[in-house]
Amino acid sequence: MQKVLVNKMQKKKTIAFIFARGGSKGLPFKNKLILAGHPLIAYSIYISKINSMIDDVYVSTDSEEISNIAFNYGAKVIERPKKLAEDNSPEYLSWKHAIKDVQSSIGLFDNFISLPPTSPLRSLEDTKKCLLAINNQADSIITITPSSRSPWFNMVEKDPDNYVTILNNSKNISRRQDTPESFDITTVAYVSTPKFILNTSSIWDGRVKAIIIPKERAIDIDDKFDFFVANHFISQRKDLIIQKFY
Repeated sequence: MQKVLVNKMQKKKTIAFIFARGGSKGLPFKNKLILAGHPLIAYSIYISKINSMIDDVYVSTDSEEISNIAFNYGAKVIERPKKLAEDNSPEYLSWKHAIKDVQSSIGLFDNFISLPPTSPLRSLEDTKKCLLAINNQADSIITITPSSRSPWFNMVEKDPDNYVTILNNSKNISRRQDTPESFDITTVAYVSTPKFILNTSSIWDGRVKAIIIPKERAIDIDDKFDFFVANHFISQRKDLIIQKFY
């Protein structure tokens, strides 16, 4: 009886993954840009390292330079095939490749968490909340933040001649206050299980649950403006001061 109780209390094995291509169209070489003294990717590695719920962290990349940065900050590296590192390569396929690579070297593990480099302002608690949320009632966990604009009220689509039509033309909505609450998906964290990912083609093939992240921690760096904003906020975050190399 005692052995059964011990087994039930055993910590699930969780592996963190950081997917960082060498190229980027929106902000060239963004994964290795220096933010407050460290490459952008270092913040995802750092959060993984200080999270007691995470057992190890791997960086999947096609870039030798990013590989070297990952090693210097204490992460292990998965060499991503070029065909999975193109601008139009679905990242879900890279998730599958990384899971299989890790399973072949260390065996099976329980939980998968992806921590994209583009969200350096995530907190340790954000990642813990996501990991605690994965259970038998949810196949995947994503992070969301309140939308700045409502697709129900003030978003339009444009034709080649610059004429626009509103995306949602419901006559029942005439004020922003009447619109349904909407959220943006962030890149703070994605959590799932290897079994689910390997047997599906998208997280939307299963039950997806969300964790709400405040806007100031949900910035997703995609261009120079995002990088400027992140640089401002990160200077105020003492919990994200990386004091040493691992």
